Amino acid sequence: MEFTPSKLNTFLFFKLPSAFWSGVRVKQISTEQCTVSVKHRWINQNPFNSMYFAVQAMAAELTTGALVMYQIKKSGKNISMLVANNKGNFSKKAKGRITFMCKDGHLIEEAIERTIATGEGQTFWMKSIGTDEKGDQVSEMDFEWSIKIK
Repeated sequence: MEFTPSKLNTFLFFKLPSAFWSGVRVKQISTEQCTVSVKHRWINQNPFNSMYFAVQAMAAELTTGALVMYQIKKSGKNISMLVANNKGNFSKKAKGRITFMCKDGHLIEEAIERTIATGEGQTFWMKSIGTDEKGDQVSEMDFEWSIKIK
């Protein structure tokens, strides 16, 4: 699969339909960073008139997971990936369009090099920060990824 926002959004439709129907969309991806946005709507709301935390987690995880998939494809090796752990902090009600960004692409490349060199699995933490239309941070999510050669 080619790593473009359009191809990743098609991937969402077929492989992660709950994220797709909640409005999660990839906006930009490169080897270093990924940007995903989602708009607060009726389908992804909570009873407190803001975006449900799980929708924010889906969008945040996608920023990190897409980068992991991108770097694995770039390596040309058969490597498995799995979320081993996650942490989240919510600092403000998520209303309007929320944009999540992860800039940790360099961490994956290093971990892939280590797992190829040693044959042992590697784990690493990646951070995704969600901001509203005003630029205020609404949430911060950390995901621990585990990778290993198949």
